[in-house]
Amino acid sequence: MALPDKAALIDWIRENPRHATKREIARAFAVKGSERPELKRLLRDLAAEGVIDKGAKRYTPPGHLPPVAVMVADRVDADGELWARPQVWAGSGDPPPVLFVAKKGDPALAEGDRFLAKLAPVHEAEGLRYEARLIRRLVAGPRRVLGVFRATDGGGRLIPVDKGADEWRVEPHDVEGAQDGELIEAEPIGPARLGLRRARVVERLGDPSAPRAVSLIAIHQHQLPVAFSEAALAEAEAARPAPMGRREDLRDLPLLTIDPADARDHDDAVCAAPDDDPDNPDGWVVWVAIADVAHYVRPGSALDRAARLRGNSCYFPDRVVPMLPEALSGDLCSLHEGVDRPCVAVRLVLAADGRLRGHRFARAMMRSRASLTYETAQAIEDGADHAHAEPVRRLFAAYRAASRARDERAPLHLDLPERRIVLDDAGKVASVAFRERFDAHRLIEECMILANVAAAETLEAKRRPLLYRVHEEPSPEKLDALREQVETIGMTLAKGQVLKTRHLNALLDAAAETEFAELVNMGVLRAQTQAYYSARNFGHFGLHLRSYAHFTSPIRRYADLVVHRALIAAHGWGDDGQTMEEAAGLEETAEHISRTERRAMEAERDTTDRYLAAFLSEREGATFTGRVSGVAKFGLFVKLDDTGADGIVPISTLGREYFRFDPASLTLTGERTGRTIGVGARAVVRLVEAAPITGGLRFELLEAEGAPMPKGARGRGAAPRRAAGKAKIAAAKAKRKARRGA
Repeated sequence: MALPDKAALIDWIRENPRHATKREIARAFAVKGSERPELKRLLRDLAAEGVIDKGAKRYTPPGHLPPVAVMVADRVDADGELWARPQVWAGSGDPPPVLFVAKKGDPALAEGDRFLAKLAPVHEAEGLRYEARLIRRLVAGPRRVLGVFRATDGGGRLIPVDKGADEWRVEPHDVEGAQDGELIEAEPIGPARLGLRRARVVERLGDPSAPRAVSLIAIHQHQLPVAFSEAALAEAEAARPAPMGRREDLRDLPLLTIDPADARDHDDAVCAAPDDDPDNPDGWVVWVAIADVAHYVRPGSALDRAARLRGNSCYFPDRVVPMLPEALSGDLCSLHEGVDRPCVAVRLVLAADGRLRGHRFARAMMRSRASLTYETAQAIEDGADHAHAEPVRRLFAAYRAASRARDERAPLHLDLPERRIVLDDAGKVASVAFRERFDAHRLIEECMILANVAAAETLEAKRRPLLYRVHEEPSPEKLDALREQVETIGMTLAKGQVLKTRHLNALLDAAAETEFAELVNMGVLRAQTQAYYSARNFGHFGLHLRSYAHFTSPIRRYADLVVHRALIAAHGWGDDGQTMEEAAGLEETAEHISRTERRAMEAERDTTDRYLAAFLSEREGATFTGRVSGVAKFGLFVKLDDTGADGIVPISTLGREYFRFDPASLTLTGERTGRTIGVGARAVVRLVEAAPITGGLRFELLEAEGAPMPKGARGRGAAPRRAAGKAKIAAAKAKRKARRGA
C-alpha cells in the first residue's frame, strides 16, 4: 500500500482522535519498514503547519482533547449546567467547551474542583464540544473570596466580607485594575505559608457603599444564580393563560389572597363556609387554592432546570432573586384580583372541634375576589367595615375551629419577632422595626398547614413518590444545653422522659409575658434540628405531625412544584405531572433543594446583618440597652432591644480581672470578684464599631444586670501575657525555620 497523502492522514486522525499514535496510523495505512521515516516526516510537516496537534503519545486535530484528562470545573450556566476546562491545554486559541454530565451517585462538583474525566466529542451545528463523565474527583477547588480592595505600594490587600476572616495579599500583577475601596472577587493562589496568603482579582464589582449594594454582596458571596438562560426566558415569554379545558370551575367561590403589604407574588387563596352536611354539625368547609405552576413549568424544560437550580426564591429588603422569571412569578402564576388563574385546590372539611374529617383535590380555574393585606384582614375581624367583610369573618370563624384541634395537637408555639427593614428611595435604611403579628397571620398559616397535610396524606394513599418536609426531634446534647441555659434564669425542663412538644411548650408558656420570653424562644429554636426535604418520611416534630409535605408555594419553592406534579400524576389530570425520571431522582432533588434553602437563609441573614450595621454605623459611641444572647470563651454576644441587632463584646474588654468560661452554664465568672455574667443578663452597651461590609458590631459592656463594669485596659490578668509569650516563642521558631529553609 502506498504512503497516504496529507488529506488522507488528516481525515483519518479527525475520525480516530483517540487512536492516532504513530503505530496505529502506520497500521491503518499498512506502512512498513523503510516507509516509516517518510510517514513520520509527513506527520511532522502537518504538525508544523498547525493542521494537527502533536501530544505526548498521539496526534489530534486542532481543538481536540484526549479521551481522558484532568479537568477543572469552570462555571455553572443559567441552566445549572456545569462547564469545565482542561487543566493543561497546549493547543492554539481557547480549548473547546466541555459539559460535565453527572451520573447518579457522583459527588457534587463546585467551581474550581479538579477531577479526572472521560471525554467524548460531540459535533454540533455551532462546532465541537465535549462531554465529560467523572472518573474521580481529585482536589476540591479554592473557594473564591469576596471583599474590599485596599491599594498599597506593593499591590494591595483584600479585606473579606466574612466576619473575622483573615486579610489576603494581592501582588501588583494580580490586581487586574482594581481600585482602592472597590468590592472585588478573588481566588486564592499559591500554597499557604507564613504571612498573608495570596489572592488574584478575578472580578470587580464596584462601590460596596453604593445604594442597594448590600444584597449584591450576599448574592456574590453565596453564589446565588441570578440570570435566567435565554431558553428559560423564551419559554416564560411564550407562556399564555391556561385554558379551562377539563378544569373544575371554582370562579364562583369567594376566594381571597391575604399577604404582607410588600408581597411580590400571590400564590395562595382561601375561603370558608359552614358545612351544610347534617352529619357535620357546626363544621366548616375550607378551600385552599394554589397557583398551578406545573402547567407552565414542565419536567425537563429550560424553566424546570432553572427552577431546580435555584431551589427557591431568595428575598432581600431591596430585591428578590426569584425561582421563576417575572413573566410567570409576577403575572401568569400570581393569583391577581379579578382575573382567571389556573390552580390546584383542596377542599378541606373540618369538624366543629377543628379535626380534619376529609379532603379532596381538584385541578381548577379560580378568580380572586380581593387581594388583602394582613392588616386589612385583621381590621375586618376587629369590626371594620369592608366590601369583603363576610368572607373574611367566615375565614376567622373556621380558623377558631381549626385552632382547637391545633391546641389539642400541641405543635411548638414559638413566637419570635420578625424584623422589617425599610429602605428609602436612595436604598439606605430608613427604619428598622419588628413586624406586628396578627391572628390573620395565624389564620393563613393554619390553612396552609392543613393543605400541606392533605397533600401528604393523599399522595401516600395513592402510593405516589413525594418530597416530605421533615423535622426530626432535638438531639439529647441540644436538649441538655437548653436545660442548663434555662436553669440560669430559674426555669426547668424536665429530664428522663420521652420529649414531646408539650414539654417545650410548657417552658415557653412559663417564659411568656416575662423579660425572658425572647431568650427562651431563641433557646428552644436553637435546640431544634434543621428542617429539610426528604423522599422518606421521618415526621415533623415541631408541628407534631406524622406526614407533612410542602404544597402551598410553588412560585417560590421547588419542593412544592414537585408535590404538585405528583398530585397531577396521581389524579391523571394531564401529561405535565411527575415523570418516572423525576420520581427516581427525588432523594437527590431533596438534598439539592435542602442545600439551596440553607444558602438562601444564610444570604438573607447576612444581608439583614449588613443593613443593620449600616443603619447603626452613624451612631458609633451611642449607648443601647439589650440582653446577653450568647456566651463564648472569647466574649459575650448582646442583642439590642430596639433593633434586634447582635454584636460582640470581646472578653478582653471586660475589666481588669480574668474571666473563666463555663460551657455548661454558658457563663463567664471573674476569678477575683466571683462576678458572673450569663445568657439572659440585662446589659447596657456602647457601640464601638459598626462594619457594614461584614455586618459586624462590636460593643463595650457598660452595665450587666444593673451593675457597672469596672473600667480599664484589657483585663484578663496574666492570661493574655502568657498567650503573648507563647506567640513570641512560636514566631521565633518560625523565623528560625524560615532561615533554615532559605
